[in-house]
Amino acid sequence: MPKDLLLEIGLEEVPARFVRGAVEQLKDKTEKWLADNRLAHEGVTAYATPRRLAVIVKRLADRQEDVSEEVKGPSLKIAKDAGGAWTKAALGFARSNAAEPEALFVRELAGVEYVYARKSSIGVAASELLPGALPAIVTSMTFPKNMRWGAYELRFVRPIRWLVALHGSEVVPFSITDVQTGRTSRGHRFLGSDTDIAEPSQYVAKLREQHVIVDIEERREAILAQLGELAKSRGWEIAIKDDLLEEVLFLVETPTALAGSFDPAFLDIPQEVLITSMREHQRYFPVLDAQGKLQPHFVTVRNGDAASLDMVARGNEKVLRARLSDAKFFYAEDQKGKIDAFLHKLESIVYHEELGTVADKVRRVRATADKLAELLRADETVRAQVGRAADICKFDLVTQMVYEFPELQGIMGEDYALKFGEEPAVAKAINEHYSPRNASDNPPASLVGAIVGIADKLDTIVGCFLIGIIPTGSQDPYALRRQAAGIVSTLLAHGLELRLSELFKLSLDVFAAAGLGKREAFDVSKDLSEFFALRVKNVLTEQQIRYDVTDAVLGAGCDDVRRTVLRAKALQAAAAGDSREAFRPAAEAFGRVANLAAKAGDSRQIDASLFADPAEGALYEAWMKAHGTIVTATAEAKLTEALSALSELSGPIAAFFEAVMVMADDEAIRRNRLALLGLIADDVRGFADFAKLAG
Repeated sequence: MPKDLLLEIGLEEVPARFVRGAVEQLKDKTEKWLADNRLAHEGVTAYATPRRLAVIVKRLADRQEDVSEEVKGPSLKIAKDAGGAWTKAALGFARSNAAEPEALFVRELAGVEYVYARKSSIGVAASELLPGALPAIVTSMTFPKNMRWGAYELRFVRPIRWLVALHGSEVVPFSITDVQTGRTSRGHRFLGSDTDIAEPSQYVAKLREQHVIVDIEERREAILAQLGELAKSRGWEIAIKDDLLEEVLFLVETPTALAGSFDPAFLDIPQEVLITSMREHQRYFPVLDAQGKLQPHFVTVRNGDAASLDMVARGNEKVLRARLSDAKFFYAEDQKGKIDAFLHKLESIVYHEELGTVADKVRRVRATADKLAELLRADETVRAQVGRAADICKFDLVTQMVYEFPELQGIMGEDYALKFGEEPAVAKAINEHYSPRNASDNPPASLVGAIVGIADKLDTIVGCFLIGIIPTGSQDPYALRRQAAGIVSTLLAHGLELRLSELFKLSLDVFAAAGLGKREAFDVSKDLSEFFALRVKNVLTEQQIRYDVTDAVLGAGCDDVRRTVLRAKALQAAAAGDSREAFRPAAEAFGRVANLAAKAGDSRQIDASLFADPAEGALYEAWMKAHGTIVTATAEAKLTEALSALSELSGPIAAFFEAVMVMADDEAIRRNRLALLGLIADDVRGFADFAKLAG
């Protein structure tokens, strides 16, 4: 009879940022083991708090499913010798599959006879498998940071203090380090006590009795409900940031929201500073009015009940007052300096040992930004603002405020620049050039910020690629993927007429002038093209472009990011829904043209006197008309018109193939026809690789 399975790993408090990934990993590993071992069940549910990771498997089958399968072995000519006796290869195959040689049989596959064995496996009871499997699942888990404790060799996120493993009402016996499994879990560290669990179905309720809400979503909803009640009762807007909510969620087992206040005099400091201090250092939710202006209040979530909340609030207020006093001091001290003095300090800060100081990077960013402004034909005012913003874009990195709160880079740069008398456009660009800071952030709103931002991100990416720092797998310590995505989103947001190849060459030239880099520019440029193509692919996926349309469009390249996206949208509209069947003949014609044009080589010379059939001349005239439209429409970024003009060739192409034999015996006629197809194929390949469209 199926029984539920509970596994709980009790730990010392795990860093909040590790909990979600850890419990999802535990669930995934459990599900994979169940699938690999043919154990049926009705679902795996994960639970987690700062002190525990747990899974419950509903209605786990009593035993594995029996298996009977036919296993293919060597071919018959290898399996038997000239006398018809089994060879060593056949006997070894039989032995490895626990089969008697007499039980081997022969079956034909694709015209070849092979030896087969019938392999049967009787399912083992789950109760026999679990004592070995569960500790293996636990000890195979990995974490961003591990630790060892006592004299044990095991590395884990935090020391294991208790283990609960129940299969139905029975304890699954095993131990990890010196911790033996049992049925006793631990409640809230201060409000609860140990509790015995008779069977897995009691787990959630038993721990709730001990002031622990183990259900992640239930705990999250409780926090949001309490914050909502506070906001409603006081007429506040509580700024709930998802990443802060996620962290608080895994800091508490019994959440209780409470409010506190701080001296309104601190509101003279930019509210970004106050909010950052509250969020990053104290894990407080800031309070805003209806216009988004910070109020002298905060909300926090306590890991406990509602007892003595006034005293808890006063303690939090005291800690916050000290933090804000420091921020106020730093803010006042920074304003006593000058931009030139801050810039001078950048000369002594190493950016990367192979790429120079931060000041060196700033000079490269300035050189790159100037060239970008020139390529974009920006007016003199914009060029001057770009130059100044690039020169001072990093000065705030050496201020006391940014040293204390690195998250405020750029934000403080804008504030201080305005106070030091810089133009508003320049000050804004200092802040914007870091954007987008994350996946949900927007690219720079101003052209000046966009140009400086692209120059800065490009310098980082190209510099890293030049010295061999290229992201692999999940490793990306310099956030190069995010910065490349930022360049792509900025190009699209501003509709900038800049090709990726132009950007790469421009930046590579700047590095070459500085004598930096240890890889060949050609190799770096090739790697950069592949790297950015993946970022463009992500953009197309986010815009709901079908996978096959994405592959087809990227098959024609993505050097011009803006037109690549427009090509994808035009092709998706043509190859989807009601338009799909009407577009099919054009796609098939393009595929046939591309296949034959591959035999044309580089020849594109057309001799009209060699046309032996009217269909040839008709196709040539149709192509000349379409080609002109395609070139003009592409230049004007009207890619739907370009695809429409290309599609109009499908009729003349079909007539051409019906009327003539492309590979004619006469060499001159054959080469002329292939050259004509080559001209059409060039336009087709410039739009997409239509062979990659599904169906």
